[in-house]
Amino acid sequence: MPVTPTSLANHLLVALPSLIDATFARTVALICQHDENGAMGVLVNQPSEYTLGEVLAQMEIATGDGVLQARPVLNGGPVHPERGFVIHDDARAWDSSLVVGEGLYLTTSRDILEAMARGEGPANAVVTLGCAGWSAGQLESELSENSWLTVPADADLVFQLPLEQRWQGAASRIGVDLFRLTDYSGHV
Repeated sequence: MPVTPTSLANHLLVALPSLIDATFARTVALICQHDENGAMGVLVNQPSEYTLGEVLAQMEIATGDGVLQARPVLNGGPVHPERGFVIHDDARAWDSSLVVGEGLYLTTSRDILEAMARGEGPANAVVTLGCAGWSAGQLESELSENSWLTVPADADLVFQLPLEQRWQGAASRIGVDLFRLTDYSGHV
């Protein structure tokens, strides 16, 4: 009888120093969905080369909000790098939304970006390009290889903590100092 994995939705994955894959080294991923078919999440600490103003202009969404235009867009992961994902704290019925956990939502539709451009969007939002995906059993395998720490999701970390502090900040939520860990494990 197959074992159903414990869902890690609404958790953060914190890359351990032993994870050397360049895409995921020193990253923090918010897991948005996780079941027996696999997992999907977005990286929340890796800036892309784009600002939100550039993305909105490319989508022909006008805004006069200079602060919004200057906001960095994050690299959400290697899957669908051409698609935008918005992590936010607004329970309104946006198109194409997923409840990640209490007070955390993921939306992939244009309507939320249009609302943000008009100054009517969520109080807190992080925009990413791309996402991360794990096939059935892959995330569980990576966890058993000591590639990731799991930490309950934390909206303050996702929305407020500066990007460069999120990796260590997420681990410290459970009392781990990543700078005191080795980059190898005791597996044979």
